[in-house]
Amino acid sequence: MINALESSSTRPYLIRALYEWCTDNGFTPYVAVQVDDTVQVPREYVKNGEIVLNISFDATSSLKLGNDFIEFKARFAGTAREISVPVGRVIAIYARENGQGMAFPAPAPAAAPADAGGTQAGLAAPAARAPLRDASRGTEADAGKVVHLISGEGAAEDATATPTASTPSDPEDPPRPPGAGGSRPSLKRIK
Repeated sequence: MINALESSSTRPYLIRALYEWCTDNGFTPYVAVQVDDTVQVPREYVKNGEIVLNISFDATSSLKLGNDFIEFKARFAGTAREISVPVGRVIAIYARENGQGMAFPAPAPAAAPADAGGTQAGLAAPAARAPLRDASRGTEADAGKVVHLISGEGAAEDATATPTASTPSDPEDPPRPPGAGGSRPSLKRIK
């Protein structure tokens, strides 16, 4: 018998379920990814250590939503690129059209090797994340809990968006859910 500590992560299963929900309802599934050296994405589209990728059928080819990696091919500015994201680096999956989806606890920062100048090699680590906020109560949520991404006022600072695989033309203006009025999605704890 397997106990809870030995069981596999629920994250890949939840990602697949929400991907299916998005496609069944005609929504565009986006994944937000915290980028480090294990993530294979076009670095020129990474902003603040994160990238948002459109993983819809129309934007990708050879999409594989595995237990360890999300892998696919996509075009960025007309150039085909191979994308590989460890599932543990996915921090959210949501529908572009309404912002509904799920956010996950941020992965623990990996220690990067220092170069001769004493600075870390690779990407700079993103700024420390603010604690998740329970939008319905205005209280801090436990980072180990699953949270639900919703549209509206009082958005958490860590729910950022960057260009997607299908729309990389303007890296300064990420897509926003309709009706969001420029506000960022906020997080709500699921009990």
